[in-house]
Amino acid sequence: MFKRAFLLLPLACLAADAAWATDDPMVGDWKLNPQKSTLIDEMKVTSLGGNKYSFDFGGGSPETIAVDGTDQPGMFGTTLAVTAVSPEEWRVVRKKNSRVEITGIWTLSGNGSTLHDDYTETSDNGKTTHLVYVYKRGGDGSGFAADWVSTSAQMDSVYVVQVRPYEGDGLSFITSSEGITKNVKFDGRDHPNAGAGVKTASSAQRANEREIELTDKISGKVVDMRDISISGDGKTLTMTIHVTGRSEPDVLVFERE
Repeated sequence: MFKRAFLLLPLACLAADAAWATDDPMVGDWKLNPQKSTLIDEMKVTSLGGNKYSFDFGGGSPETIAVDGTDQPGMFGTTLAVTAVSPEEWRVVRKKNSRVEITGIWTLSGNGSTLHDDYTETSDNGKTTHLVYVYKRGGDGSGFAADWVSTSAQMDSVYVVQVRPYEGDGLSFITSSEGITKNVKFDGRDHPNAGAGVKTASSAQRANEREIELTDKISGKVVDMRDISISGDGKTLTMTIHVTGRSEPDVLVFERE
């Protein structure tokens, strides 16, 4: 569904000058601590009449989909299928090149005030990431139509980012769970990211030795801005992600392995 910022675009890769790359405090293996992290998600579902709905998972690219279980054109070259299993359950499947990338099982509470999303994302290398989101209803609408906001995601998969020096004057960020390695020169310009499955690019600036500010884009559109910082003792990496169209940021806390 391309709505989980830290899964859609893991870490962009940056490069500083040669001296900083060799001794960069960000180099190492970083494991996400879900208990210390705050994963916020928002999705807007709007009824357009009949079985057609607008789905806005963030990033400024709403999709119009008929809830009939068929694969229909979605954003960034994907297809999206939504099946009404029952009045209280929808199954949402996104594919890229006929391969299932994301599956969400949405379940409404009895009074319709909350929505549970049993979410699974499968990378090109077959590894999966599983989260359970609980959303609260907001805005207008009934049934599945609402402005759904979640602040209580539970992650039961291991998520590790490896940071390595790159070509003497850069950094590589490797997310093995998604099969993605990203290498970008640290010059403040947009650099294409390889292996992300969609046309992504990142630009970055270093605020100081322990803090990096970066911007992620998909097909030229800004989807998030990130602040990545290292604690004074070098044991914790914190990433604050401001997603386009969302008022509150995700705060991801990684611990050095």
